[in-house]
Amino acid sequence: MLCAWRLGGLELRAAALWPGRAGLGGFGAGIRAREVSTSWSPVGAAFNVKPQGRRLDLFGERRGLFGVPELSAPEGFRIAQENALRKADLLVERVCSLPPGPQTVLIFDELSDSLCRVADLADFVKIAHPERAFREAAEEACRSIGTMVEKLNTNVELYQSLQKLLADKKLVDSLDPETRRVAELFMFDFEISGIHLDEEKRKRAVDLNVKILDLSNTFLMGTNFPNKIEKHLLPEHIHRNFVVTGSHVIIDGLHAEAPDDLVREAAYKIFLYPNAGQLKCLEELLSNRDLLAKLVGYSTYSHRALQGTIAKNPETVMQFLEKLSDKLSERLFEVMKGMAMKLNPQNTLQFYCFYWPPRHSSKSHTPLYCPFFSLGACMEGLNILFTKLLGITLYAEQPAKGEVWCEDVRKLAVVHESEGLLGYIYCDFFQRADKPHQDCHFTIRGGRLKEDGEYQLPVVVLMLNLPHSSRNSPTLLTPGMMENLFHEMGHAMHSMLGRTRYQHVTGTRCPTDFAEVPSILMEYFANDYRVVTQFARHYQTGQSLPKNMVSRLCESKKVCAAADMQLQVFYATLDQIYHGKHPLRTSTTDILRETQEKFYGLPYVPNTVSLHGKQEYYYHLLRARRQTTSSCFAREPLISLSNNPVS
Repeated sequence: MLCAWRLGGLELRAAALWPGRAGLGGFGAGIRAREVSTSWSPVGAAFNVKPQGRRLDLFGERRGLFGVPELSAPEGFRIAQENALRKADLLVERVCSLPPGPQTVLIFDELSDSLCRVADLADFVKIAHPERAFREAAEEACRSIGTMVEKLNTNVELYQSLQKLLADKKLVDSLDPETRRVAELFMFDFEISGIHLDEEKRKRAVDLNVKILDLSNTFLMGTNFPNKIEKHLLPEHIHRNFVVTGSHVIIDGLHAEAPDDLVREAAYKIFLYPNAGQLKCLEELLSNRDLLAKLVGYSTYSHRALQGTIAKNPETVMQFLEKLSDKLSERLFEVMKGMAMKLNPQNTLQFYCFYWPPRHSSKSHTPLYCPFFSLGACMEGLNILFTKLLGITLYAEQPAKGEVWCEDVRKLAVVHESEGLLGYIYCDFFQRADKPHQDCHFTIRGGRLKEDGEYQLPVVVLMLNLPHSSRNSPTLLTPGMMENLFHEMGHAMHSMLGRTRYQHVTGTRCPTDFAEVPSILMEYFANDYRVVTQFARHYQTGQSLPKNMVSRLCESKKVCAAADMQLQVFYATLDQIYHGKHPLRTSTTDILRETQEKFYGLPYVPNTVSLHGKQEYYYHLLRARRQTTSSCFAREPLISLSNNPVS
């Protein structure tokens, strides 16, 4: 999932040398003994060993999160936001006093960057940092910067400085295509924020945007809260699959990879049990989004959200979804029913399809594959793929003291064979208390060309929820976890390779329905036996995954691809209805039930509500799957793009 947020004209997105390139960096100190193969590459070994803590450093400088000096303590967020707001005021004054020209766009981009560098970082920290004080300080910074952004989006003098540039045909014709496009994007964002309204309505738009920001944050955080049930209500033999505290069992996710039907059924019913507070928050969020859309001149929030995308409007989206659904549903129901009866005749169809993810039909064989998919092996596979395709190598670096928020976070330098260091990826891969159960890519800092000619390197975080290594083995991934890792790494490489002059359009800061394309392409590689054989090997013996198992795995993922896509059609349609005409004709739960039965074909499971908070996300994922083709790599998946560019 691409985690990003955007507030009007100045985007806020959830996004040197490499001294550690000799291999393990500082991970070589204090490696726990374990019976594992010793033939891993440096990057593979960095993820297949567990650091026992950093070297004792009594006098070393504490650099702060992501190397930002102010963020060595929670109070640093206040300093960082005050510095950003002060710089923003100076840049606004500067751009409004200069005559229009290319410099106008450069200053706008610098203004956007100065705010994003605090807001993007804070957007990640507020949900991922293990310390509450850091999370609360980051949340306050997000709100402060977000409020400033909305005020700037309705600042008439700032708007006029850009309008003067775009209204002068001679000046516009003199701009290079990239600069012209960025100027148009800034102008578009002014317009959808209500710059055309009178002063009173502009203030109302700012207030609504801030309220929506607060509601969105509350809702998204709520989707990660676990549910609990008295343990005597669950069969004792499945307790070991969950966290047990006292007299309760804690259900913190869907446990979709569990081979036991009963475990998946219990997790589904308990984790998705309706929460009255969440439902109220959702309804208030949808209502305020609708009010904002109507205030700034759109008939629905969906019309506003889609205007800057490839689809442009919800009518096009619904036409696409309905046609796709018709094609998918022709044989889907009978195929799924036949498979369910074959593998488990005792289970009802709706339970089997919901509690057994259709993407992986070899679930009963999943434990056989895990020893071949150690985290180190998978990272080694990604490194092989990037080296052969792109001439890029991943190097593990030792973070400085205070640079990361948890000691098991790994830092990777992304290095190109001729262009050198491209940026950094922080890998927050492992489960911990209060960490959201989502696989996400966060932009921490976007790339851009600075005034001094130096390129600002992008910094991103990949957040997964993988199990920790045990005393006897490294972290072992299921086939589904491996595919998710490849998907999220596709976003990270998009951020590294999408190098532009302006951070406003760098990397994943592109039309949302294109942003998923690189990650979907990476899924193709994860499902190609010729790629899998390059890295899948047993963590103890080094034995490669047998060819028949590779073939069976890759084929199994294709069996119910239609069911997986049909589920996404259902979620995408639900998003469109929720953000369509208001007031809604019935409750959000009733709409979910009706939409599921029409667009997924399976009965609604009573007393469950699947609330993801990913407005428009599922449509963009489907659109990306349609746009992405693996035909370029069908003959040879590891062909070098540098020698054989794909047009």
